[in-house]
Amino acid sequence: MTGATVWLTGLPSAGKTTIARALAERLRAEGHRVEVLDGDEIRTFLSAGLGFSREDRDTNVQRIGFVAELLARNGVLTLVPVIAPYADSRAAVRDRHRAEGTPYLEVHVATPVEVCSVRDVKGLYAKQAAGEISGLTGVDDPYEAPGAPDLRIESHRQTVPESASALHALLTERGLI
Repeated sequence: MTGATVWLTGLPSAGKTTIARALAERLRAEGHRVEVLDGDEIRTFLSAGLGFSREDRDTNVQRIGFVAELLARNGVLTLVPVIAPYADSRAAVRDRHRAEGTPYLEVHVATPVEVCSVRDVKGLYAKQAAGEISGLTGVDDPYEAPGAPDLRIESHRQTVPESASALHALLTERGLI
């Protein structure tokens, strides 16, 4: 069975995890081995103690990338909905996969910050606006959008099932499912 890493990057509340979970459900129903490495869960269990400095964010992304490649190398379709705001961190993960011969796809969930702030799934945008937090990716901390992702999903223009289907089509087109 072929494994691969599908890295979904985008702003907080862009829809990354929602799309990943919808796709995972469909892939499992088709008989594929799938894992979702959710950024929030990783911060709790694998990267506890890391903050949100540039260095800590890079460390977090590299840890996730290592686990994703390990799973993918062993035949698991690994969906990774993680902000990963810095292009060089994402490139390092892609390079690790390339060095191991493990398929890797980068998907940009390109939802405008105005839409994300309305969704505000975790209340982060409201806290930032109230001055309770700082360093919110895409607001007062940088987000470097991918220049040439394998797929760009505009989750504010299509439904979750349509977004998951677009990603499913890419996996099919690349021969990964």
